[in-house]
Amino acid sequence: MTETAERVAATCPSCSPGVETVHEVLKPGGQVTVRCTECGHVHKTKIEEPETERTDVIVSQDGESFSAAEDVPVEETLAVGEEFVLETEEAIMVVRITSLELDGDRRADEATAGDVETIWTRAVDNVSVNVTLHPKDGGHDETRGVTVNVPGDYEFTVGETEELGDEEFTVDGILVRDDASGYFHDKLDHDDDVVVAKDVKRLYGTDESSTAWSAW
Repeated sequence: MTETAERVAATCPSCSPGVETVHEVLKPGGQVTVRCTECGHVHKTKIEEPETERTDVIVSQDGESFSAAEDVPVEETLAVGEEFVLETEEAIMVVRITSLELDGDRRADEATAGDVETIWTRAVDNVSVNVTLHPKDGGHDETRGVTVNVPGDYEFTVGETEELGDEEFTVDGILVRDDASGYFHDKLDHDDDVVVAKDVKRLYGTDESSTAWSAW
């Protein structure tokens, strides 16, 4: 989704009258005052606002879902994996597109916004990560599952030890979400492999807590 930006594309009467270049907005309004980032020339221009359409957005967060809406430029291309800032009555959050619903209950990974009836998303600014832990003695029959809450950009690194809340564990492997991009494999298990929390489907680790297995 396009946010109100401090920079816009516009032609510059000084250095680029025929081709748009990046301009910095100095003063918004009907006639916007801008500065060309190529030559520094300050001038006024009119920024055409794209036609938008109010589109339903479903947000998944911590196992629950709620509905919202967003004004989307009708000509913009939307795709699974893209993120945007969504303003709701309760909060402003960053969400990632997980599916696009078209008419007739059809689903697509990519579509023009004007053809999309509902944007399915999940919140990614703060996320809950599912962790499967096994004891240091290697007893896989005694694995346990925990959930840790971290910022979406928090980095988990294979081979490193994490201390989060009451949990302490060494990361052994990371299962990557289907809507994540930029990773070579669905599961990363080599030392120094890094995955940000919002891309983690499940994390596997060795429990380092001295009291973790006292109940067994």
